[in-house]
Amino acid sequence: MGLRRPGIYKSRDEMRSMVRPGLLTAESLDAVAAAIRPGVTTRELDAIAEAVIRAGGGVPNFMLVPGYRHTICASVNDEVVHGMPGDRVLRAGDMVSIDSGAEVVGWNGDSARTFVIDDPSRPDVVASRRRLNDVTEQALWHGIAALATARRLDEVGGAIEDHVESQGRFGIIEDYTGHGIGRSMHEDPPVFNYRVSGRSPSVKPGLVVAIEPMITSGTIDTVTGADEWTVSTVDASDAAHWEHSIAVHDDGIWVLTAADGGAAGLAPLGIRPVPIA
Repeated sequence: MGLRRPGIYKSRDEMRSMVRPGLLTAESLDAVAAAIRPGVTTRELDAIAEAVIRAGGGVPNFMLVPGYRHTICASVNDEVVHGMPGDRVLRAGDMVSIDSGAEVVGWNGDSARTFVIDDPSRPDVVASRRRLNDVTEQALWHGIAALATARRLDEVGGAIEDHVESQGRFGIIEDYTGHGIGRSMHEDPPVFNYRVSGRSPSVKPGLVVAIEPMITSGTIDTVTGADEWTVSTVDASDAAHWEHSIAVHDDGIWVLTAADGGAAGLAPLGIRPVPIA
């Protein structure tokens, strides 16, 4: 999914227009989260997300990507991103990443969460996957917290990398990154999940980005499947994926794809999000 290149800074009115698609994206993920259980198919989860987005007056923006026909990406266990929904039945112990997005009146939201289904018969597997999932989610919040005080966008990747490395031996996927978001779901600038050299864009009011760390329990090397979409780890190690869309405005930051603007996730890191007035 390539990046488009409109101007990367939005006006306050444009950022206000992004609040509704962000919340609708969050609502679609809430509905999917409530339905995840052993025996459900990824196609059923896709239908749930689509129904929520359309009922809210939006369009599933993944369907606007040429060649992709679904509302969500559903990536299971060793699948990192872009898993296509279908007849796959979720089982106890599975780790499933759900990526969803909504477009409302030409503006976009994009967010992802990962879930681990309980399996009392395999406590070690579940514990390992939950640990990976927690590290990935907290890496996202460390990246968002860095955005709140950063002068340059590359500070976000540095914060994500520092958190992941402090937690043990995990892999940070390098082939896929976060991105700008606005009139298109994927815009410039890229948002790296690791420290990069060179001059990156300034963090200033009007910047709206999707931060999305993808972390594995093993290799960072990936392969794309026969469907030409599903990306998996080459060593079959587990992968987790978390994403939020965030706006930087004159008064602070606001997580567009969180119902509380990111307050709960950012509070432990000493950051208080501020609504876009």
